[in-house]
Amino acid sequence: MAGEAKSCSERLFRFPSIGRLPHEQALRALVEPVPDLGVAFTDEAADETVAVTEGYPKFIQEYGRIVWDEAADAPVSAADVAAVRPLVAAKPDGSFFRVRAERTTPLELSCLRAMAELSAEPQKAGEVAAVLKRAAAQVGPTQARLIEKGLLNTPGYGLAAFTVPQFDKFLLRTMPLADRARPKRKSEPVR
Repeated sequence: MAGEAKSCSERLFRFPSIGRLPHEQALRALVEPVPDLGVAFTDEAADETVAVTEGYPKFIQEYGRIVWDEAADAPVSAADVAAVRPLVAAKPDGSFFRVRAERTTPLELSCLRAMAELSAEPQKAGEVAAVLKRAAAQVGPTQARLIEKGLLNTPGYGLAAFTVPQFDKFLLRTMPLADRARPKRKSEPVR
């Protein structure tokens, strides 16, 4: 019975998990708040924004804010959405993603980069080990440390996945697979 008792914070607060929104909900999250501000999106611009953000609320909010600020005319067009893509990528690259990458050792960062090479989907240690040209038994402890640091989670038995959406894309942009160094600093151009 004691193991079933809830901590004080568990009794006081609920921590809902907010993941990727379905396409229609993501569209609503983007376009419904803006008419009162005198902003509108073409259907193509809204669809493109949702596609680029993959439906993640934080990215919808960031992308929406930047494109609203940068668009020359109303309504926001697909060309406006494409034009701000470098600005949008630079925002989380410089803080949201970089902070996470800087918490890792070179070996942990190599493991994350190898996972990014495979995909954003959950992966087995053996698959990651093959990319790193190591034994699965060598990758497992590294993934365990990354889970402890909150950079990976275990969505199923024997699987590890990124906890932060689009972290794989950040790693692909900023760190070549053969490079075991840290991602480039802010002052360096992002590929």
